[in-house]
Amino acid sequence: MSLPILNRIALAISSLSPRPDVLSMSADTTASAPSSATATGSLGDHHASVAVPKGGHWWFRLLAFLGPGYMVSVGYMDPGNWATDLAGGSQFGYLLLSVILLSNLMAIVLQGLSARLGIATGLDLAQACRARYPRGVNLALWGICELAIIACDLAEVIGTAIALKLMFGIPLTMGAIITAVDVVLVLLLMNRGFRALEAFVIALLLIIFVCFGLQMALAAPPIAAVLGGFIPRAQVVTDPQALYLAIGIIGATVMPHNLYLHSSIVQTRAYPRTDVGRKSALRWAVTDSTVALMFALFINASILILAAAVFHAQGRTDVQEIEQAHALLAPMLGVGLASTLFAVALLASGINSTVTATLAGQIVMEGFLQLRLPPWVRRLLTRGIAIVPVVIVTWLYGEAGTARLLVLSQVVLSMQLPFAVIPLVRFVSDRQLMGALVAPAWLVRIAWGIAAVIVCLNLKLLWDTALH
Repeated sequence: MSLPILNRIALAISSLSPRPDVLSMSADTTASAPSSATATGSLGDHHASVAVPKGGHWWFRLLAFLGPGYMVSVGYMDPGNWATDLAGGSQFGYLLLSVILLSNLMAIVLQGLSARLGIATGLDLAQACRARYPRGVNLALWGICELAIIACDLAEVIGTAIALKLMFGIPLTMGAIITAVDVVLVLLLMNRGFRALEAFVIALLLIIFVCFGLQMALAAPPIAAVLGGFIPRAQVVTDPQALYLAIGIIGATVMPHNLYLHSSIVQTRAYPRTDVGRKSALRWAVTDSTVALMFALFINASILILAAAVFHAQGRTDVQEIEQAHALLAPMLGVGLASTLFAVALLASGINSTVTATLAGQIVMEGFLQLRLPPWVRRLLTRGIAIVPVVIVTWLYGEAGTARLLVLSQVVLSMQLPFAVIPLVRFVSDRQLMGALVAPAWLVRIAWGIAAVIVCLNLKLLWDTALH
């Protein structure tokens, strides 16, 4: 079945009034032939556009599915992660490494479920919500998700602006405004095909990986202390400040909009839309995302380890800002290259996050509202809203204010996680909806456990905040 027909079917499904069986028909659609993207700029136009070899060595099939996981992993190492990881490492040493590990394992499970939903139903999470829930609930979920994307974009604006200042001396306020033109990059890449977009993202990820690999070698952290940090300790929950940073790390790692993004971009592969084809596609998609998220674990852990080894170990527990960390790295490590590597990695992280946030914004708006906007309009709207608080806070409170705003944005993301996780778990556990790819009971129990942990941590944070 051709892609235009599938698009019309999805449009018709999502316009129906919600009822329990409304999504079951999507599991029987087929779209095995690659199709070319149109000029609308919608990600749906790229579905089934990446060819998948039907035979040959398994390595070639793995390469065909390589990409979506790395697109998703960008959100797990964006500038927001830098702020929480730097603050956690400088203040608590290696203590919060256990939180990074836990949040990464949670991310692997949730992203696997997101891929499962997209492959099994042919719909992304936003489209599934629209078909299953009443209009009022959908509008609320859309609003919450848009807030999450704005909070994420806020972190990208701050991170990229800081990187521009560190590398070129551009003032923060001007750097924040300059970030609005990054939509041109996304448009150029999308016009060259989805594979070009993936290649660009992976190239920047490799730059980040090399930068932090070199910095870790320069810092030479004690292996025993690092390994001990991955063991959970009660202080993470009993210390209000540690808990605040822990929730910020979870919010910065398990990002709500990534669940919407992954459920859509896995459909860019032209796998056979049959039970056998979907099961095979799911195996490769989960392999792709798991490896990519382990890559993200290394980056996140490296940032915290670097802060713990360089700052905390020398009594500098007050390093909360990215700029402060950049200024101290070279003199404390005795190598000028350390600060340069730090700035280059930060800029690559900010640019990468721009690409995926733009895609996620389109998916959410089109899925919940059936509203298609040109990518440049959509991007400028989101970025414009995010730039305003950055400019105001920088003007009123200086660079220290933007650092606190960066950490706050990650806590806001964590608060919004349940509103994406709970619908996702409900959908993938519905046999009528998912068909042969319904999530097994043990996986559903783990997913509900993750949702419970997120909700409980958020409630405790709200309680502690109210008391203080």
